[in-house]
Amino acid sequence: MNRVPPAVVTINQRVAAARDRLRTADLLPAEADLSARLLAEHLLEWDTARLLTSGNEHEPDGFAARFDALVARRAAREPLHYIVGHREFWGLKLEVTPAVLIPRPETELIVEAVLALAPAADLFTMIDACTGCGNVAVAVAKERANARIVATDISEAALEVARRNAARHGVEARVTFVQADVFGDVRGPVDLITANPPYVPERHARGLQPEVGGHEPHVALFGGGYDGLTLLERVVRESPPLLRPGGHLICEFGFGQEIEVEEILASSPELTLVELKRDLQGLARTAVAIRKSV
Repeated sequence: MNRVPPAVVTINQRVAAARDRLRTADLLPAEADLSARLLAEHLLEWDTARLLTSGNEHEPDGFAARFDALVARRAAREPLHYIVGHREFWGLKLEVTPAVLIPRPETELIVEAVLALAPAADLFTMIDACTGCGNVAVAVAKERANARIVATDISEAALEVARRNAARHGVEARVTFVQADVFGDVRGPVDLITANPPYVPERHARGLQPEVGGHEPHVALFGGGYDGLTLLERVVRESPPLLRPGGHLICEFGFGQEIEVEEILASSPELTLVELKRDLQGLARTAVAIRKSV
């Protein structure tokens, strides 16, 4: 009896089938397409250029089963970056796990603000509160060899990820990680404080994407209080004693929260709002404040 040979499937055909599956799982078309491509590149250890030039090759032995397993996780709305285990931020490949919030592009505004204020020479000191995977601290340390940074987080599991990211990028000698609820026992004065505190109101939990509300750590998402700004209020209240006169506080906040953030800063007797930085959509997302000299 003659056996029918198995159908030959190319990598591109397998990726196309994954795109269709992810679209039926209610991912937006662009998101489905990106997820299918990046999952394939992850398994193959290829970059996008290699997939473009070699995608019509036959899929390797065992690829289909492993790829389908990852696609099933993505179809269940597990975040893509948790599946592949990394996320790019400021051009750096950073490890991410379910212990940390996945870095967002708008958080690069904090890094931009720091670099605009921080000298390229002479020692400068910084506290990075609510560091998560360490993205801001590691990016600043890579850009400024003269930086000495203390990075805090309430989650020891998050700090373990952050320490590995600092080691991956060779800055572990200049970034000290401390478990603390915002600032804890960290001492100043320092030149800069950065913070990306939780700022999502808990009343918005049901409206979050499944990837966010169902997978990312709630301790890194929800900021407390009706408006979600309880943690940010603490940052503003507790920063001045840690800042030298003329030092800066740079913190991220959520979409539509700029008026409340301006009011919080205006109520501080020691801080003055300098600027609200806006993302590529023109939305205010980062506040830069200065500690008064007197």
